[in-house]
This record gives sequence, structure tokens and C-alpha cells, in this order.
Amino acid sequence: MRSTTRRNRRGDTPPPRTGSSETEILRGFLDYLRTSIAAKVEGAPEPQVRTAAVPSGTNLLGLLDHLTFVERSMFLGDDVTDWQATFQAAPEDSVSAVVARYRETVTLANAVLDGCTDLGAPVPRSRPERPAPSIRWALTHMIEETGRHAGHADIVRELIDGATGR
Repeated sequence: MRSTTRRNRRGDTPPPRTGSSETEILRGFLDYLRTSIAAKVEGAPEPQVRTAAVPSGTNLLGLLDHLTFVERSMFLGDDVTDWQATFQAAPEDSVSAVVARYRETVTLANAVLDGCTDLGAPVPRSRPERPAPSIRWALTHMIEETGRHAGHADIVRELIDGATGR
């Protein structure tokens, strides 16, 4: 029988209980995942936080750096020309700097979303030459994108120091 004790166990947070509207549910789950991945990266040790844990080169700090670019592109209209490069944080970036930049981006993205009342409306963008997805699509995509990379981060963090949980 498997043991249920784990070393360096983090407290596990259950999925959020949100309001009943579609907007409250989507935003609640996105914020839950955002908080989870930031917590997974926060406090991870150097240099392991930026060391590739798998042959693809995936590393914990790069995952959060990438999600910062995705949030900025989706909700703030930033143009990203090299998505692959977003998976590597700059060598001079500390863990706390990348986490702070991600949280600041989330705050800015939420400010944009706070002004959106119709999920069918396009995401406000600073690039009018490119069609914008609906807010519903953008929120759903960000839940998928953040959830996918949060799962990667769970595995990478456990490989680094045994920490588990959301």
C-alpha cells in the first residue's frame, strides 16, 4: 500500500467556490490557477528554478515567464513575435522579480476584465488590425493555458525539492 505522507507538503487548496454567473465562474477559476502557479514558483531555489527538468527544456521560472507574456498578449494587446523565447526568463531575473511581474500583469489584466460586462464582446485590444477573440473565449483559453502550465509546474517543482500541492 502506498504511503500518503509526502516530504515538503504544501497545503492543497480546493477549487474555488464562486458566484453563479458565467463570468464569476470563469474569472474565479482563472484567478485560482493564477494564484496556484505563482505559489508553485515562489520560493523555489536557484539555480534549479531555471534548470531544465525534462528534455524539452521546461523549467519552472520559464513557465511563469511564458504565462506573463500570454496574459499580456491576450488581455493587454502586447505583440509577441517569438513564443518559444518566452519560456526562458532572463538570466538576471530573480524568482521574486518574475513572480512580481506575473502578479502585476494579472492585476492589469483583471483591470481590463473588470470593464467588460458582455462575455460575447471582443477583448479590448491595442491592435485594431488584428481581430480580437471574445472575452468568453479569452477567459476559457487562459484557464486552459494556465492550467496546462500549472500542471507542468507541479511536476517540475516536485522534481526540484519534493514540494507538492497547489
